[in-house]
Amino acid sequence: MSHSVFVDASGPLPAKDTPWEPIVISKEEIDAEIERLAALPRPDNGRRRSYFRHPLNTRSNGLAPGIEVALDVLLPGEETATFRQNSTQVNFVIRGQGETEIGGRSRKTALHDVWNTPSMRIYRHRNVSDDVYVRLTYSNGALLDMMNIHVVEENPTPVLRTVAAEEGHDDGRKTSPYGTFQLNDEGAWMMPYERLINPPAVESPALYWPWEEVCAHLSKLEALGKEYIGRRLYLLYNPMTGRTNGTTPNFFATMTVRPPNIVDRPHRHSSAAVNYYFSGSGRSTVEGKVYPWKAGDLMLSAPGWAVHNHASFDEKVYELTIQDQPLNIAMESLLWQENLKAPPALLGAEEGFETNRAAASA
Repeated sequence: MSHSVFVDASGPLPAKDTPWEPIVISKEEIDAEIERLAALPRPDNGRRRSYFRHPLNTRSNGLAPGIEVALDVLLPGEETATFRQNSTQVNFVIRGQGETEIGGRSRKTALHDVWNTPSMRIYRHRNVSDDVYVRLTYSNGALLDMMNIHVVEENPTPVLRTVAAEEGHDDGRKTSPYGTFQLNDEGAWMMPYERLINPPAVESPALYWPWEEVCAHLSKLEALGKEYIGRRLYLLYNPMTGRTNGTTPNFFATMTVRPPNIVDRPHRHSSAAVNYYFSGSGRSTVEGKVYPWKAGDLMLSAPGWAVHNHASFDEKVYELTIQDQPLNIAMESLLWQENLKAPPALLGAEEGFETNRAAASA
């Protein structure tokens, strides 16, 4: 076995891996998998789950390299064990009604509701209806698996924090006498170890976006005329993500309405996109290839940096889109080309794009 750790990269740039092609998982395939999971004997931890794994993925259970999508099923009266993990989740109900408990707080959930599960928060799910309860669970677990750092615990013991007891007590062992200071006039700084391992904490809440409330606001976007060049959507925004515009620190979740016979202009971005269509039908064109879809289909609709656009057919479309845009903004890697005739922008580091919203609303 060779002990060499060097890979010669002199001269030409190294070849890239084959891009992952878009893939459509049909409603019929999803329904059949729901029935298969529902027919299984109840697992000890109550988790009836399948992953949507891309055929080219050999390193994780991701549908995209950084986006894991699971199909979760609970029969009437069933509940899962408690879990805790260092990945974050976006949850979406596609059938039935249930209840989710996160950090000791329970919340009823209904069809097309969305919520996030923060990292290392203890959670469980229950079916409180007479129908099968089915969710799509989107996670950055695929990325953490490839990094070999995905920690998932079943029936974890709650950790009791002692922060309150320490308030007002200045422990000199946690403070550097030198502090964080500016090194030079060019803007470089120095930070001591004590601050490095104790960064300022930001509260990461579990938030809910009930479909009934979200839908009322989407309806207002239908009035935009066909000349509108943007997309008729709202980000389900979690303020803790700040400038990275996320639902979780990794993902944004957007709800989109497409009036009949609307065609987006081609564009591309380095973030990958996964769409679940729950009303209407249409097509996506990705790198020149056409992919039809309908209500109930799940689609990896935009592999990173692939030129694509979407079109609705003769009825209104509703869709949930998950992208790893916030992660790319944080990594300073989010290239976005809204107009293929113009150069791409590095969103989050450069000025972004403007739409004709004001003119289209006039």
